[in-house]
Amino acid sequence: MKRLLLVDDESNVLSALKRLFRARFGSQVGVEAFTDPDRALARVKEVPFDVVMSDYRMPQMTGIDFLRQVREIQPQAVRMILSATSDFEVLQQAINEIEVYRFLGKPWTELGMAEQIADAIEKSGEQRQERELADAAMRLQQDALSEAERERRRLEALEPGITHVDWGPNGEVLMPDALIDILRPPPSNR
Repeated sequence: MKRLLLVDDESNVLSALKRLFRARFGSQVGVEAFTDPDRALARVKEVPFDVVMSDYRMPQMTGIDFLRQVREIQPQAVRMILSATSDFEVLQQAINEIEVYRFLGKPWTELGMAEQIADAIEKSGEQRQERELADAAMRLQQDALSEAERERRRLEALEPGITHVDWGPNGEVLMPDALIDILRPPPSNR
């Protein structure tokens, strides 16, 4: 089940959104709503959310301040702002500082809002897959490096210095002086 967190100081807005999302997503999406951003932050510390949507103007803090703290706690959560403001500077700050996924306007249409949340949930899933693939690739790389490092150490223990190579200025391997003396043919006695 996907998890959606809503924060708005207006309880009627939260009620409308919860009704909309329950009708649209049913039991596929768990919706939690808070009028108090501090209580919502406490919940963010307890439970991972796929999408977090906050009102911009709230008495305790702005939506940007709230989502900035959410980002610190759950950087993987897709962040969205819901606002009646159309202030370009607010939008720019949200995008630049907290990497907000979408800036949604009040009032909204039910279809438009449901589609935006569906897109955000999909985005969350894509990001999770990308993280899992990156983690798997990193583990494979670390395992491969570990095997190579173990072999290098084994060879070094058998023959000290065997894994050390001196390179010349043109990329050639330089032989140690002691080895050159051993391989050099003896002077001829003519």
